[in-house]
Amino acid sequence: MTHTFYGIETATAKPCDLRNPKLQSVQDLFAILLHCWSAETCAPRLRQEWSPENPTKGQCSITAFLVQDLFGGQVYGIPLEDGNFHCYNVVGENLFDLTSEQFGERAKTLVYEQTPAQSRAVHFAKEEKRLRYELLKERIAVYLAE
Repeated sequence: MTHTFYGIETATAKPCDLRNPKLQSVQDLFAILLHCWSAETCAPRLRQEWSPENPTKGQCSITAFLVQDLFGGQVYGIPLEDGNFHCYNVVGENLFDLTSEQFGERAKTLVYEQTPAQSRAVHFAKEEKRLRYELLKERIAVYLAE
């Protein structure tokens, strides 16, 4: 199965630190994340829907803030019907959503305009989310060190 994400064609942002040859682009990070995402890094309320076939399920906020760490930019959130936000990134002129695939066909209806900026402090006030973020960050560091 081939995985993709919203904005893949125009995601030309470069990481803040170009020293690691394994991480030179947003596409490189996406390929790495496909090895690092798991049920453990998925939002608890969505874990039973997570699978290797749908690896982006429940990964949006921790992934978006990790992208911000590596590429800079801003995290924005699309308000969802359940009161949560679906997070994505804008870096310079690049708008991309590494976890858009979790929505399947519904991804085509996501509106990425005039959405509110998201706060790391607010998201990580939930300890479980901060711990999932730290786990994902550690997995990426291990992958990059191999």
